[in-house]
Amino acid sequence: MIKVVLFDIDNTILSFDAQEESSLKKSFKHFSLGEISSSMIQEYDLINNKYWEKYERGEIKKDKVLIERFKEFFSNHNITCDPVAFNKYYEDHLADTIVFNDNAFELLQYLKSKVKIYAVTNGSVDVQTKKLNKSKLVKVFDDVFISDVMKVQKPNVRFFNYLYKRIEKVEKNEILIVGDSLSSDMLLGINAGIKTCWYNPKNKNNSLHLKLDYQITSLMQVIDIVNE
Repeated sequence: MIKVVLFDIDNTILSFDAQEESSLKKSFKHFSLGEISSSMIQEYDLINNKYWEKYERGEIKKDKVLIERFKEFFSNHNITCDPVAFNKYYEDHLADTIVFNDNAFELLQYLKSKVKIYAVTNGSVDVQTKKLNKSKLVKVFDDVFISDVMKVQKPNVRFFNYLYKRIEKVEKNEILIVGDSLSSDMLLGINAGIKTCWYNPKNKNNSLHLKLDYQITSLMQVIDIVNE
């Protein structure tokens, strides 16, 4: 029986893609860089993911992630702009757009009466706090665990060990982690010895060949898992 569910935030509960696109467009306009095309947004997203995966592997510090991603992107397009200033404006406006995936807010409200629910995220503390407050998710989750605060990121097992000491006392096989990232969320679950649920609405390949407990295309399927 599942008694605790850990939820990733970006591109699991909230559509980070929508936030990213909106903030990039606002940032390009603010710095008078012209229009940013859909293909450019897709290219940036790949670059951004690459640097966050390096962060997850402990190969780069988070402050480097935030700047180097824009340095590389600007270099690819011969854009002259201060990446530090651009990143600050971009981060400040990420929380302007709140879009829930799959009626996620209603899902969490339902689950709250069944199990303990916690947010687990590698995002920047200022950005994630703004998102959680604006979306009112902070009132739904029993607690929130942000890597910036914990000084360790998913999928490092120390991330789990930190939160395990602070959540309701349950057995590890009674905990489920739900997230969209194989390299962050699912690998954390495997490292921690808890149940894993990969949120995979686009039916991507399991490129890391991880042995997962569940794979879902809609967050509402979590209800069936909890009620098993």
